[in-house]
Amino acid sequence: MNYRILGKTNLKISEISLGTWQVGGKWGDAFDHNNADKILNAAIDAGINFIDTADVYGDGESEKAVGRIVKARREEIYVATKCGRQLNPHINQSYTVKALRNFVESSLRNMNLEKIDLIQLHCPPIEVLYRPEIFELFDKLKEEGKILNLGVSVEKIEEGLKAIEFDNVCTLQLIFNIFRQRPTELLFEQAKKKNIGLIARVPLASGLLTGKFTKETTFGKDDHRTFNRNGEAFDKGETFSGIDYNKGLDAVEELKKHFPDYDLPLLALKWILEFPEISCVIPGASSPQQLLNNLKVEEAPTLNQQQKDVIKHIYDTYIKADVHQLW
Repeated sequence: MNYRILGKTNLKISEISLGTWQVGGKWGDAFDHNNADKILNAAIDAGINFIDTADVYGDGESEKAVGRIVKARREEIYVATKCGRQLNPHINQSYTVKALRNFVESSLRNMNLEKIDLIQLHCPPIEVLYRPEIFELFDKLKEEGKILNLGVSVEKIEEGLKAIEFDNVCTLQLIFNIFRQRPTELLFEQAKKKNIGLIARVPLASGLLTGKFTKETTFGKDDHRTFNRNGEAFDKGETFSGIDYNKGLDAVEELKKHFPDYDLPLLALKWILEFPEISCVIPGASSPQQLLNNLKVEEAPTLNQQQKDVIKHIYDTYIKADVHQLW
């Protein structure tokens, strides 16, 4: 396992870390703590020391699973969670200092931890990013010993650029993958200047970049890949990175044609890790085997410039017009 520094947190974290949106099983299934325990233990056994969760994953069950395993292990494991998405309606007016404090304290209870290594605002409406009192709260929580660092998870580049204007924001979590390349422009440049740790989520575009889907593939009724393709429940960009499913399949076929000897998920993860601005990538896993397959990227061959140019050309041809300026 290779390790990188998470921006100005100075935490040394595994470059392949673990996202736990689906750690309790497949999307839409009931949360399975036995499955979660197996995945989390396998991750730590493999050298992963940074685990990303959220209070809304499994309605708090993901946090409980993470906290239980972290407490049971001797290794130093850094825990990141998120707050804000429980607000209903999820609008600027719902964001209050009191509500956010309650969420943080609830997460501490869920995980049975004394402090949270990284608390992240969970894709807040952009108006929230213009309210200093929201960010001042996290300075107070740090003084109280309840959190160590603050980050923001964002949907759009503009939100990220605004968030890092606050000095106490240490990290940004963003969608970054072969089908979402705009962050390499201004955002990477500004993040580097401010020493912001960048956490890449949705690295496989909701599974599209595994290369295992076809036009006949179906997903469960409670799977966001069924009900959120047009942003019916939350930001469309979280599902298949906002790409039309069939266009995504066409782009994947083109990738397969140009990289016949490269396992597609490993290609997708390797491409992300080629960028030194990225601190870590957090693929999810619904089974220990999925997790172990992702970790094979550490032995995958480095991409040369010609290969990177091919990936850029496929993005420009199939994807860019539909997503580049939207997120």
